[in-house]
Amino acid sequence: MYAAVTNPRVLCLGEILFDLLADQLGRSLENVESWTPYPGGAPANVACALVKLGTPAGFIGCVGQDKAGDDLVQLLQDVGVDSTGLQRHPTAPTRQVYVVRSEQGEREFAGFGELDTSKFADAFLQSSKLPESLFEAADFLVLGTLELAYPQTREAIQKALHFAELYDVKVLVDINWRPMFWPDPSEAKPLVQEMLHKVDFLKIAKEEAELFFDTTDAGAITHRLGSVEGVLVTDGDKGCAYCLSDHEDNIPAFSMAAKDTTGAGDSFVAGFVHQLCQHGLKSLVDAESAKNVVKYASAVGALTTLKPGAIAAQPTAQEVEAFLKKQ
Repeated sequence: MYAAVTNPRVLCLGEILFDLLADQLGRSLENVESWTPYPGGAPANVACALVKLGTPAGFIGCVGQDKAGDDLVQLLQDVGVDSTGLQRHPTAPTRQVYVVRSEQGEREFAGFGELDTSKFADAFLQSSKLPESLFEAADFLVLGTLELAYPQTREAIQKALHFAELYDVKVLVDINWRPMFWPDPSEAKPLVQEMLHKVDFLKIAKEEAELFFDTTDAGAITHRLGSVEGVLVTDGDKGCAYCLSDHEDNIPAFSMAAKDTTGAGDSFVAGFVHQLCQHGLKSLVDAESAKNVVKYASAVGALTTLKPGAIAAQPTAQEVEAFLKKQ
């Protein structure tokens, strides 16, 4: 059991769900014989990883009044994530995503089974029920972009951004591009780009940077957005390029015997935000400490690849420190 949450410093808004990971590697959806459910959803992964590192975090989202929803509520409680902002939908089910895996453990989303993407509980987060008091006490709001796909949750995101502005909460967005979540993927780009003008930090994967900005240059993306304080462009086992307070650099990834890459990017985000909570934004002012912040984030991401499932594999602060000492 991790420390009980008092006034979460970081709020993570978006989806919490079950990733149904294929037990048989290298098979297509039709040929998989069995699946193992792992709790996931990028913002929920970030919240859990933060608490394990020692930064109080809260999750805001919506699950169904079903067994899967109960299990996820229990998980947040067990980890110690504040769930004041969690809503339950009376009829829509908790989201489940089928994930097939290559022989190397790389994963690919393979759909939602019988249900249409917009019929799951997370599509129905109500803006009127967002607890404003959470934002008064928070330092950071972490968002993905998947939930922009659904009108009701999109409205809740707008309200959360409004509260963030009101209470001077820094906003980090991780693009986390998954076209299959969108009923109409052509709507995504303008909605995502509009949101990016309200954020302070952007974490984006290399392929997403190419898609949304036609460049993977962190400095060029920072310049184009104009209003951000930092951009991190991650490229899996090839490392991370970044531009933080005008310091541009890239650091190689740690070499790991990866079992499952699920949630590594979310753990990276948690490591980054945890460092900013620990040392303040002043830690980005000089080049060396900015680099150390990114190195720490990379270590948290790397350690998460050593076990299957996003949340079970997340390291504690002690494990990260010990790992960095050895490098």
